[in-house]
Amino acid sequence: MAIVSINAEELKKLFLAGAGRLESKKEWINELNVFPVPDGDTGTNMTMTILSAAREVQALPEVTMAGLAKAISSGSLRGARGNSGVILSQLFRGFTKEIKDKDVLNANHLAAAFLRASETAYKAVMKPKEGTILTVAKGMADKAAELAGSGIGLEDFMREVIAHGDSVLSRTPEMLPVLKQAGVVDSGGQGLMMIMKGAYEALLGKEIDVPAQAAAPLPAPMPEAAGSGTGAAFDGGEIRFGYCTEFIINLEKELPEEQVSELKGYLESIGDSLVVVADEDLVKVHVHTNDPGLAIQKALTYGSLSRMKIDNMREEHEERLFAASQTSVEKGAQAISAAVVSAPRPASDEAEAREEIPSFKEFLAGKEAATEKERKPFGFIAVSVGEGMNEIFRGLNVDEIIEGGQTMNPSTEDMLNAIERVNADTVYIFPNNKNIILAAEQAMHLTEDKEIVVVPTKTVPQGITAIINFSPESAPEENRTRMEEEMKKVKTGQLTYAIRNTNLDDYEIHEGDIMGIGDHSIVAVGTDIHRTAVEMIEALTDDDSELISIYYGAEVKEAEAEALREEISEEFSGDVEVYNGGQPIYYYVVSVE
Repeated sequence: MAIVSINAEELKKLFLAGAGRLESKKEWINELNVFPVPDGDTGTNMTMTILSAAREVQALPEVTMAGLAKAISSGSLRGARGNSGVILSQLFRGFTKEIKDKDVLNANHLAAAFLRASETAYKAVMKPKEGTILTVAKGMADKAAELAGSGIGLEDFMREVIAHGDSVLSRTPEMLPVLKQAGVVDSGGQGLMMIMKGAYEALLGKEIDVPAQAAAPLPAPMPEAAGSGTGAAFDGGEIRFGYCTEFIINLEKELPEEQVSELKGYLESIGDSLVVVADEDLVKVHVHTNDPGLAIQKALTYGSLSRMKIDNMREEHEERLFAASQTSVEKGAQAISAAVVSAPRPASDEAEAREEIPSFKEFLAGKEAATEKERKPFGFIAVSVGEGMNEIFRGLNVDEIIEGGQTMNPSTEDMLNAIERVNADTVYIFPNNKNIILAAEQAMHLTEDKEIVVVPTKTVPQGITAIINFSPESAPEENRTRMEEEMKKVKTGQLTYAIRNTNLDDYEIHEGDIMGIGDHSIVAVGTDIHRTAVEMIEALTDDDSELISIYYGAEVKEAEAEALREEISEEFSGDVEVYNGGQPIYYYVVSVE
């Protein structure tokens, strides 16, 4: 007898089966990395994302469709790792929004849920690329829509949707040339298909084993946010809008996009520093304005208000200004820092500049800030791996270092926990990896009591340069713009080994070869670490290059790094500096400025 619908308990079983299938195939998915390096992590990221949701699903005291939807959505959202994990969490978010009010699900309901999942994920990505997990999800949503209304049973429905998903996946190399060149399909799309196939097997009655990690107890909940803040850094200038106004609108019904835009437009007309985050049940608002009453009156037209907070920033500004102006010593420090940040300087002064800026930041924050009782104007979070790299960021007075990077992308929850520990009005996050930026942005949208600025650094050298160019006198967006401009001047090269044979970027690569990977492509291939490192650096430098910084990894001896520096210095007219990065997997990380 054909299955025509499933209830919440059955959907739970399908979801856990999908998680189990993905978990069992994660290493295979990792190997679909375009670059044949030993850090492929798509399978790991997607698995840890779905297992975070699976733990919440397992912890449900009773299974209802609404409770199941919330567990899947919130668990995957907070546990999302890497771009693939964040996109997967958005697929789940859209899917669960569509089903949460249903008692049972038939093919028509699932078709609508697949469509909403795809739409939600596409909206979450700034510049969606075809040939990725997004394309595979959309292909299955299109097929599901085609089958809706036909009276088809769920077994046939799922089989045809999955078959079409496989077909779209097989065509991803034709949509992304880099996949075709590497001879692989999209790894995120493959991960999504594993989830679908696991769910389908459970629908057919196959017994499943819940992954051990999914059955593990949930981590302790995060503590409530400490302190209260204005959401704006102290910049020493005149405050145009005096009241930091925050509240949550408890919606009577979900706002369509046009009404959210209308609300944003109105609030922008009466203030600045606007943050509006909308979900189906509520809208979080942060705005600086001279008339909080107008903001509140407008908000009341959409629903009831809660967690209202209004701070007089002019009073706080005067207190901070007084505290920040007590001694001529600090004024001198301000002048020194401003000169270091804005004035041209020889590349040889780089190390000295790195010391001067952090010492000023520490002074400006004040001795009391270290007690965590007094909130700072600004703080910094950086993602880093390797004790040497970590020490460099500590030397730049980064408040929180999240261990991770290409080999282990931190989750959205890792970001939220770090944000919680930084007692500052404005928190700057430096992901230092292109695969971590989405998780940082997701944490930004989930943070309510602080202004979060995600600086989209894609490498550790970019992160170092961005922090060096921070100006305490500038507003957050001004700092972000300056940092982005400066980090564009940094070229990064990373040296590692190949884990499989492939042809990429006009290089024939064999397993075990040494590869130099630039910002966009492979720039050197060889069999010797030293010689390939030299070729990589030569490919990155040009007549405008002034400084080369070499960070040697855990498997490289200091003497070997010094020998590399000496050889490069013989041909290079600028400065060449060597640092102990201590990073795993990558023999050298090199920046050229």
